[in-house]
Amino acid sequence: MQKQQQQGWTLLPWLHALLLGVMGLLVSGSEFQHHRYEDMVRALFAVQSECPYITRIYSIGRSVEGRHLYVLEFSDNPGIHEALEPEFKYVGNMHGNEVLGRELLIKFSQFMCEEYRAGNHRIMRLIHDTRIHILPSMNPDGYEVAARQGPEFNGYLVGRGNAREIDLNRNFPDLNALMYYYEKTNGRNHHLPLPDNWEQQVEPETLAVIKWMQNYNFILSANLHGGAVVANYPFDKSRDPRIRGRTTYAATPDDKIFRKLARTYSYAHSWMHKGWNCGDFFDEGITNGASWYSLSKGMQDFNYLYSNCFEITLELSCDKFPPASALPREWLGNREALVSYLEQVHHGIKGMVYDENNNPVGNAEISVAGVNHDVTTGVDGDYFRLLLPGTYTVTASAPGYVSSTSTVTVGPAEAIQLHFYLKTAPKQNLKVKPHNGRKNLSSHKAPLKLGPR
Repeated sequence: MQKQQQQGWTLLPWLHALLLGVMGLLVSGSEFQHHRYEDMVRALFAVQSECPYITRIYSIGRSVEGRHLYVLEFSDNPGIHEALEPEFKYVGNMHGNEVLGRELLIKFSQFMCEEYRAGNHRIMRLIHDTRIHILPSMNPDGYEVAARQGPEFNGYLVGRGNAREIDLNRNFPDLNALMYYYEKTNGRNHHLPLPDNWEQQVEPETLAVIKWMQNYNFILSANLHGGAVVANYPFDKSRDPRIRGRTTYAATPDDKIFRKLARTYSYAHSWMHKGWNCGDFFDEGITNGASWYSLSKGMQDFNYLYSNCFEITLELSCDKFPPASALPREWLGNREALVSYLEQVHHGIKGMVYDENNNPVGNAEISVAGVNHDVTTGVDGDYFRLLLPGTYTVTASAPGYVSSTSTVTVGPAEAIQLHFYLKTAPKQNLKVKPHNGRKNLSSHKAPLKLGPR
C-alpha cells in the first residue's frame, strides 16, 4: 500500500504538468475576447510583466473622458532611440465601433512577447532592430459606447466618433490643400507647417497623436479600421474636390512605394488579396484612398505631409464589431501580414549625417532625385528613406553646410547604409529669400462621406 502511494505521488507532477498544458490551451483559446477599457489595460500590463526587459508602457495623453491612450513599446532598449534603428507604429480603434484592430493589436502584443521568449529568431531580430510602438485604442471613449450595445446590435455609426461624436479621421489639420498649392508653386514638399491655433482646432485624442508624432521619428505606420477588407494608401484627399460623383486617383510622389506597402499586407493576409470582399472588389486587395472616395483631414495623409512617416489604412473586416467567435479566424488571417508589414521598415536606405567634426546634424534634408518628397534626419543625425530596389541619386543638405550628393543602389533585402559628411559653407553676404507665407486656402466643402475610413 505504501509503495502504491509513493508511485501515485511520483505520478502527480507529470499529471499536474499535463493538466497545466490542457489549461494553457483553454486559456489561450479564451484570450480571443473583446476587451473593455479596463480589460485592455490589464492585458497590456500583463504583457509588460511577462516581457519586462523588451517592453515599456507609456501614455501619450487622455481621451475626452479621461482614459489614458496607452502605448506598448517593444525594443531591446525600451524607452531609448538607438541611432539607425527605425521607429514603427500600429494604431487601432480610431473609430470606436471598429474593434477588430484593437483586438488584433492586443493579441499581436501577446504574440510578440511569447515568440520572443520562445526564441523565434524572426521576432527576436525585429525587436532587436526596430523600436515598435503599439496603440491598441486611439478612441477608448467611442469603444465603450459601441461595446455597451455589443456585436449583435451595434449600428454603423454608434461609437464611431469620440465622446463629443467627432470623427477622429476627419479631425487632423488639412495639409493636403497646402501641399497641392505648393505643387503648383514649387514650394515645400515635406514637413508642412501646421495652421495657427491648430491645438484648439483638434480633439484631445488627435492632439495626443500629433504630439506623439512630434516626439518620435516614426518611419512606417498603419492604422487599423473595419467595414471593408482592403489596404488603402495615400492620398486620401483628391486634388480636385470640385468634381462631384467622380473618383480621381491622387498619387503621392511615393506612389510606387505605397502600392508595394499595401500589397505587402494584402498578399500576406489570408484573403484580402483575392479582391472580392464585403460585396466590393479591389484589385489585389489595395486601393488609393481618393480613388475610392475623397476624404479630408485624415490621419494617413497627415503622417506623410507632416512627418517622415509613411502610413497606410488597413480595412480588416466587413463587420465593424465582429463577435468574439470570429476573432480566432481573424487573428490567423492577419498574423503574418502584421509581421510582414512591420518588416518593410527595414527597406530602402538609412544612414547618418555628420559635420566636419563628426557631430550628428539633426533636421538635415535628404532628397532623392526624381522623387518630390524629402525626409529629414532625427535629433541624433540618423535618417531612413523607404525606397524600391533601384539606383538613386541622394543629396543631404542643411542650413550652413555645403550639400553632399551620392549615388546608391538599393536591393530587395535590408536597407543599404549611406552616410553623409557635410562641410561648413563659406560665409558670404547672401540675401535671404522671403519665405512663402501660407495663403488662406478655402477648400470646397464636399458632402460628408461616412465610409469605413
